[in-house]
Amino acid sequence: MSLNSTPSSERIQIGFFGKRNTGKSSLINAITNQELSIVSDIKGTTTDPVYKAMELLPLGPVSIIDTPGIDDEGILGILRIEKTKQVLNKVDIAILVIDSQSELSSYDNELINIFKEKNIKYIIAYNKSDILKEKRQLKNNEIYVSAKNKINIKEIKELIATIYEDSPQNIPLVKDLVASNDIVILVTPIDSAAPKGRLILPQQQVIRDLLESGAISVVVQETELKKAIETCSKKPKLVITDSQVFKKVNQDTPNDIMLTSFSILFARYKGILDYAINGIKAIETLDDNDTLLISEGCTHHRQCDDIGTVKLPNWIKKYTNKKLNFEFSSGIGFPENLSKYKMIIHCGSCMLKDREIIYRYMTAQKQNIPITNYGITIAYINGILKRSIEIFPDLYKII
Repeated sequence: MSLNSTPSSERIQIGFFGKRNTGKSSLINAITNQELSIVSDIKGTTTDPVYKAMELLPLGPVSIIDTPGIDDEGILGILRIEKTKQVLNKVDIAILVIDSQSELSSYDNELINIFKEKNIKYIIAYNKSDILKEKRQLKNNEIYVSAKNKINIKEIKELIATIYEDSPQNIPLVKDLVASNDIVILVTPIDSAAPKGRLILPQQQVIRDLLESGAISVVVQETELKKAIETCSKKPKLVITDSQVFKKVNQDTPNDIMLTSFSILFARYKGILDYAINGIKAIETLDDNDTLLISEGCTHHRQCDDIGTVKLPNWIKKYTNKKLNFEFSSGIGFPENLSKYKMIIHCGSCMLKDREIIYRYMTAQKQNIPITNYGITIAYINGILKRSIEIFPDLYKII
């Protein structure tokens, strides 16, 4: 990903679903005007979800997802269907592609029920309409198309844009918490886990949000924080830190300056901060031999002092003084059955769509498994959680 490209978590995710051989891949190629997906008359040509980041007018940055047929067969087919259903946890808009000469099948109705259950905006696209002799009256979210003859391709793109405009939007990351000309200090450690030559995504996005607010961003490492505060022309409004150095940053930040972390800001941004604050309380109930799941939304090369697999487990064991077991997941590999875990600690989810991270939190809630995130855990075990969320008065009372 280039420095100026839109991150996947900020792109509109558009998934194409349906039975095999309804023309999902052909319709994707027609809508994007590119040969993104392999097209064949053979059923089951698409064997895994295919993702493509692109610009799609009038929407802007999107991620197009082509999925295997929901009616796939055999042992591998069952696995492919599971992959397709996983995609449903992240899409903003679903396009159900149906052969216009056929009626809605049980597979199609199952998908529609999932769309409704997960509150996913959806469109039913009746493909191959060029050979249809008689057309029925359609609902507002239905459209006849022909991928082969490019019929109603412009119209379906406009329909997608209209449906997306009706969807709720994320709250800001930080710009609603500061005013123009406020000084905000961002603490960004440069260690072995830091990406060479660039800032990590949360830091980039917070800086961009502050620029839009007119605030003044000062970016330093944790070793320069004291000096930065001393040399500011006026008292900083807020210090935002990487969670790994929360303890030191708390010590070096005067009490009359508000303090929080990138991870906590992202929890609010994704809509799960209150759940995460409630979830941390479970750390006080841990016993010997309990198993915790530490989950990350992305996959990356792990360093010898990796925060998820090394630092967090060590900090938690030291805080609880218990003999605990830890398991780890990353990327899309979030378990469906969480019953073996006493507690889940998730990353800040900067690489996940809000819909997907909310799905993970709700999955834990339904199974009565407490779930929180890295930043809140680190703040809590260092005794500074209250301070780190005082910028959110409505949530402060939860603790």
